[in-house]
Amino acid sequence: MIEVHHLENSRSQRVLWLLEELELEYRVVEYRRDPQTMLAPDSLKRVHPLGKAPVVVDGDVTLAESGAIIDYLVETYDTAGRLTPSPTTPEWRAYRYWLHYAEGSAMPLLVMSLVFTRLAKPPVPALMRPFGRLLGNGVKAQYLEPRLREHLDFWEQTLSATTWFAGETFSAADIQMSFPLLACESRGGLGDRPHLEAFMARMRERPTYRRAVEKGGEFSL
Repeated sequence: MIEVHHLENSRSQRVLWLLEELELEYRVVEYRRDPQTMLAPDSLKRVHPLGKAPVVVDGDVTLAESGAIIDYLVETYDTAGRLTPSPTTPEWRAYRYWLHYAEGSAMPLLVMSLVFTRLAKPPVPALMRPFGRLLGNGVKAQYLEPRLREHLDFWEQTLSATTWFAGETFSAADIQMSFPLLACESRGGLGDRPHLEAFMARMRERPTYRRAVEKGGEFSL
């Protein structure tokens, strides 16, 4: 049976959703974040040297990185091609783009935003927190928030033309893109972007997504 090492409020939620879409049996090994640092526990390093989630163990295969995990699971188990467009089509090129874009372009900004937000919180020493707050607010206002708005507008424009990120058919690219959207929604909302709101509603209507949330928890970081 596939084993998913799942960290609360993390990218690993997507893996649970994908496994539900593929109708595969799996077991969740859950980890909790440190309430002060919000970091993963050291016990995850027994599974992977970097101690980060998600990690999937499938027989003799141990794989980290959500994009690589999605590729592996789709290539291994989606033999009917339900979650990937036909190769060489425009939809296939869009699928590959969004699958890599989510971690390569969207998530670095969101992680930086989270880091600068936490400069005013423990474990930063109390005397340094006022400076950390000023620094964090300045970087976010001058750089991160304008860039994030650009990305949100880009997503809105894309979904104004197609139902899903890679065209009119749901694909694993939508699963990959769900985490940046959930992170934005959790930390400040999606703004006045009706197509993003509609995407989130469609996502949450899927029974597979609801089952994944039941097993792994809703994102609330």
